Amino acid sequence: MYPRDPSLRPSILPGVLALLASTITLTDPAGDARGDGGYVLPTRPAISAEMLDLRAFSAQPQGEGMRFTVSFSQLGNPWNAPSGYSAGVTDIFVKGALGGQQVLGETGLRVRGQGGWAYHLRVTGGGATLVQADSQGTLTTLAAPGVQVSGTSLVIDAAVPGGTYGYWVTNSVYTPLSPGGVLKPGTAAGPTLLQAGRAGAPTPVDVLAPSSDTLAFTSGTLAPVGETRDWVSLTLMALGAAGLLLTVVATVMVWRRLAGR
Repeated sequence: MYPRDPSLRPSILPGVLALLASTITLTDPAGDARGDGGYVLPTRPAISAEMLDLRAFSAQPQGEGMRFTVSFSQLGNPWNAPSGYSAGVTDIFVKGALGGQQVLGETGLRVRGQGGWAYHLRVTGGGATLVQADSQGTLTTLAAPGVQVSGTSLVIDAAVPGGTYGYWVTNSVYTPLSPGGVLKPGTAAGPTLLQAGRAGAPTPVDVLAPSSDTLAFTSGTLAPVGETRDWVSLTLMALGAAGLLLTVVATVMVWRRLAGR
C-alpha cells in the first residue's frame, strides 16, 4: 500500500514515457529529388539530385531529448562549409499534441489533415536551429541542435522531449546567398537558379512520403509520417483522469465510513 504522503509514492510516469518513446525508422524512395519531377537543379555550384535525395529518417530518445538521423543517397558539400554539409536545407517538423502550427515554415507547404507541428528543426550549411510553437502559436527559439556528419547521414541531437511523434521531413536546395539559406524555385532558367514549371512551386525538392503521394507538389499539402497521434500527451491526459477518478472514489469511501459511524 502506498504511503499517505504523495511525495513518497513511486512515480510510474518515467516508466510510461520510456515505453512510449521508442525508435522509429522510415524510408523514402530513391531518385525523386526533383520536386514534381520537373525541377531543374542549379549547376553552379554543381549540385546533384543524389545530394538532395532523402532515403531514410529515424528518431529515437537520446538523453533528455531526441536524436534524429536523416540519410541521403549522397552527402554533398558544394559550398565547402566547415560542417561538411551544404547541399540542402533539411527541415524536420515534429507533430504537436491537440493542435499546432499548420504552415510548414517557409517550405510553401501546409499540414494535410488535423493537427500541426510543435517543434521545427532546420539544418543548413550555415548551422542548425530549433523552434518551438506553443498552443497559442507563439514561437520560441531553443538551444541549437548538435549536428554530426556520419557517412551519408546527418545525426541531429535536439532538445525535443523524448516521445513517439509524427513528422514532416523536407529537403530544399541550400544557398548562402539568401537570408534564410534556401534557394527558392522560380520559372527563370540559369546556372545558379532552381527552375520549376510554375510560379509559387513548393521550395523542397524532396519530401518524406510514399512514392504514390504526390499531393505535396500538386495541392501544397504534406501528410505526417511515423506516429500520427501524440500518445505521450494522450497517455498523460489518461493518467491525470485516472488519478482524478481514484481521488473521487477514495473521497466517497471516506464519506461512507464517516456516515456509518
